Amino acid sequence: MRKLFTPALKALCIAAFIGSASAPLLTLPAPAQAAEVKISEARLQQRKDYAAARKALDQKQLSTYRQLLPKLQQYPLLPYLEYDEIARRLSSFPGKDVTAFLVKYPDSLLADRLTRAWLKTLAQHKRWQEYNDYYSTRFNSDAELACNALNARMQTGDKTALNEVGDLWTIGKSQHDACDPVFAQWNAAGMQTQRLIEVRHLKALTAGNRSLATFLVRQLNPQHQPLAKLLQDVDENPRLLLQKNRFTAQTPRMREILLYGLQKLARQDAKTALDLWVGYDAQQLFTDDERLETQYYLASRLMRQKYPEEAEKLLSSISSVTRADLAEWLIRDALRKQDWEKAYEWLARLPEESRATERWSYWQARLMEELKIREINGKTPADIYASVATTRTFYGFLSADKLGFEYGLVDRPMVVSQAIMDRVEQSPGVQRAREFYVVGDMLSANREWYHTLRRMTQEEMVAAGRIANVWGWHRHGIQAMIEAQHWDDLQVRFPIAYQEQVNQAASATSINPLLLYAIARQESSFAVDARSPVGATGLMQLMPATAKQTAQRSGIPFTPQDLLKPEKNIALGSRYLNQLLQQFNGNRILAAAAYNAGPSRVRQWLSKDAAKLPYDVWIETIPFQETRGYVQNVLSFSVIYAYRTGQKQPLVTRQEIDSAL
Repeated sequence: MRKLFTPALKALCIAAFIGSASAPLLTLPAPAQAAEVKISEARLQQRKDYAAARKALDQKQLSTYRQLLPKLQQYPLLPYLEYDEIARRLSSFPGKDVTAFLVKYPDSLLADRLTRAWLKTLAQHKRWQEYNDYYSTRFNSDAELACNALNARMQTGDKTALNEVGDLWTIGKSQHDACDPVFAQWNAAGMQTQRLIEVRHLKALTAGNRSLATFLVRQLNPQHQPLAKLLQDVDENPRLLLQKNRFTAQTPRMREILLYGLQKLARQDAKTALDLWVGYDAQQLFTDDERLETQYYLASRLMRQKYPEEAEKLLSSISSVTRADLAEWLIRDALRKQDWEKAYEWLARLPEESRATERWSYWQARLMEELKIREINGKTPADIYASVATTRTFYGFLSADKLGFEYGLVDRPMVVSQAIMDRVEQSPGVQRAREFYVVGDMLSANREWYHTLRRMTQEEMVAAGRIANVWGWHRHGIQAMIEAQHWDDLQVRFPIAYQEQVNQAASATSINPLLLYAIARQESSFAVDARSPVGATGLMQLMPATAKQTAQRSGIPFTPQDLLKPEKNIALGSRYLNQLLQQFNGNRILAAAAYNAGPSRVRQWLSKDAAKLPYDVWIETIPFQETRGYVQNVLSFSVIYAYRTGQKQPLVTRQEIDSAL
């Protein structure tokens, strides 16, 4: 079996983990390189044998398949052959073989997959007692398996299973066909009440499933149908709430209809919904929780539809605003208008836990300065900045700049024993992920990796992150640290990846390589094969059309497949970024925002008023939350990459500070 860490490499890794920020990139010593070549030859033969065994299995040449198996006993992907061989004959009920596989590979991805397939086979043939034996509550999220489990219990005499059917039935969509016999028994037992039908009817409309809602109306008794039909009418046309004479009954069901209709109308016309709310609320129909939820919903819709004054007035009527996002919206609206007093007023109304974050601590100090408030609760603005400046965050760096402090770049890798490193390195799931990664089956590699990671302790996750980082599987190293909630191992979280390609691109464009590292880290976490839902591809997440246009401008040959090549992706991404920097006079704040949201949007966001915005206010009030976080991360990551490469980089340059936006 190929060792992922040779002793020499282990020693080198440990030194790098605890060494200085400017430690060189890892390289294998000569003896380790020789060992790697030798082991790789053995592994290459195993891969050939594996391919031959799979071909024999596919062609049902079982004698050839069994002859090859002894050669693959140390090959990480052997379980995939064994799984396929058993899965092909589940209909013959190989219970002993299924059990043996589950015992041999407990908690593995394939054990989970085989159990699911085996349960479906048992249910299909109504082998309910065996189904009970193999079923686990970890499958409760699979409606088909969960319903079959309830049916199995009922069929084997456990009538208490009926008590668990309601939660599966009362959802806003149709369930799997396997649930039908369970629902029929539940209904026959008289447990499908009129109220549960009404609850599901409301959920179906909320989910936009009107056909199911109409079906459910027919299941109601005649005396319950009129209000259900009224709810459907309101769903189709929420302006019916203007006909107040139709909504006079003061019953819990009518309250549901009113609250549903007000929220539905608010999505279309928040101002009209607010006016109606005032009238209906005056009748004191609603509970305190219903009132608060509706007020918050109306306020959020008023904000989205550009009615900040109405939203502010509504929220001002609430004695204690517990929705931080709404108060934050009003703070940003006031900041955009440079209404410092209003911003400070709403900041004071933030929930305490939000007010104590680095973001709002910074803004408290900043607003105190603007309003010339010398101190509050015994703390001056400088005191507050100082408390934030120790953190490795965007606001920590801003605060450090305010005071002229060094940045708080905490780099404190967790101490992980060699025994844990070895155990994680040799764990079957990590070995399988590694082998899939090496042979280029990234989908299977990702599945094995994440399945294995979810079952690790914090220390094991950190070890896995370091192993992935050494492989060059940087995204998974970063993700492992996130899963472990260990934020202070900067070598793994901010790898110096693709250094040659980055330096070449930086030289060709005169872009600071720190900015390129920051963009690539933010965009893809250095995943070469990253693809976004909208089609952005590769390390720097370029859209194919953008990449093609950039290639034409730069005279670079291009095909869409080039975006998966690090050198091409970085070359094109850097040139596109360079174009944006040129458009925005070298301002990284605007260029980063444009890289994420597009240059036309950034031009729209730039203030057209005589009173331009300070750079920190402009960043804080970027309309898109994603772009706001993106810009903050890119600037912060540039600082961190300066540290990682033994340099210094200000969060913002003097030119960027002086450029009012």
